[in-house]
Amino acid sequence: MGNESHNTDAFAIDEVRELLKLVKENEIHELSIERGESRLRIKRGHAPVAPVMMQSSMPHMLQMQPSAAPGSTATAPAVAAEPIISGHTITSPMVGTYYATPTPKDPPFVSEGDVVKSGDRLCIVEAMKMMNEIESDVAGRILKILVKNGQPVEFGQPLMIIEPNA
Repeated sequence: MGNESHNTDAFAIDEVRELLKLVKENEIHELSIERGESRLRIKRGHAPVAPVMMQSSMPHMLQMQPSAAPGSTATAPAVAAEPIISGHTITSPMVGTYYATPTPKDPPFVSEGDVVKSGDRLCIVEAMKMMNEIESDVAGRILKILVKNGQPVEFGQPLMIIEPNA
């Protein structure tokens, strides 16, 4: 038993428990540690997904912004650019890492402007060394890819927006 935790596992259970305790006590949102080939990532709580969730309320907030703070009008167009995109949102079904390509050498599954059918592979979300292929549930055109290759994603986080076929 003693050899197992030292030779095959880069992270002993006691170490993981201690890290979890430190994360909780210090209100750390995310912690990543690498030891050789082994990686440990601890995430706590939910990251805000506000930009897309607030899509319908953003225009109201932006209309009020210039009258309340005239100096902030220079930033209003940049903020307004994202919420204007509407369509069918593909979200992450789990916490993991977003991959746009099957391997680093391959081209992306899809790019902005591509036309997809229902069932087409869009990306991979890797969770606990399991590669989960994410398929389109609608036919249409990719309007916007909202995450970058290799980016950590949360459950329910928007990954891309598709303009469904009429």
